[in-house]
Amino acid sequence: MLITIDSIIDSQQLAVIRQALVGAPFVDGRLSAGKAAAQVKQNKEVNPQEQIATDLAKIIMGNLYHNEAFKLAALPYRVSTPIVARYTPGMHYGEHIDDPVMGTEGQRFRCDVATTVFLNEPDEYDGGVLVVRTTFGEKRVKLAAGSAVVYPASSLHQVTDVTRGTRLVAVTWIQSMVRDPAKREVLYELGLARETLLESSAGSETCQQLDHSYTNLVRMWADV
Repeated sequence: MLITIDSIIDSQQLAVIRQALVGAPFVDGRLSAGKAAAQVKQNKEVNPQEQIATDLAKIIMGNLYHNEAFKLAALPYRVSTPIVARYTPGMHYGEHIDDPVMGTEGQRFRCDVATTVFLNEPDEYDGGVLVVRTTFGEKRVKLAAGSAVVYPASSLHQVTDVTRGTRLVAVTWIQSMVRDPAKREVLYELGLARETLLESSAGSETCQQLDHSYTNLVRMWADV
C-alpha cells in the first residue's frame, strides 16, 4: 500500500524549517545507509549530532503523530528520528530496499514502513522523483511541500537524479504494530470507514459493529 497525505506540515512551520536549514551543517548521506544502500546513495543530510537535527525532528514528528491518516496507514509502534536530506544537481539515490532492522544497540526496531515528507515545492527542482515499485507497477511521487508519502520499506525504490535546484525532504521509518503490509492495508481501509461513521453516526448499530470489528482485528494482528 502506498498512500499520499496532503498538508501534514503547514506553511508557517515549513517556513521555520526552511529558515533553519539555511547554513545548517550537512554530512555525507552514506553515513546513515546500510552497506548495500550506501553503494547507490548520493545526497547530504543534516548532521544528526547537531541540535538543529533534534529541533527539526520535533517539528516533523509532532506533525506526523497528530495526523490521523498517517496513524491509520502506519499503525506506528516505534518510529525512528527523522533524517532531513538535501539533493542538489547530480545527486540521486539508486534502487534499493531499506534495511530490515534499524537503530543502535539497545534501540533496535524492525523497519516496516517508510515515510517521506516533502519540504519544498516540486517546481523548485527538476528530477528528484521518488519511484516506488508496487504490485501495480511503478509509482512516481513528487508532492507539494508539507505533504507525505507512506509505503512499505520492503518496496524497491529510488530517487531519480536532480538536474536543477534543490530537493529537501525528511525521511523516517516505522516499526508498525502490524507487520504484514496486506493486513495494514485492510486495517487502513476499515479505519477510514470507521472514522467516517464515528463522525456521522456514532450511535448507530452499523458504526458499533464496524468499530468492534476494527478494534478486534488490531488486537488479533498486533505484534507488540
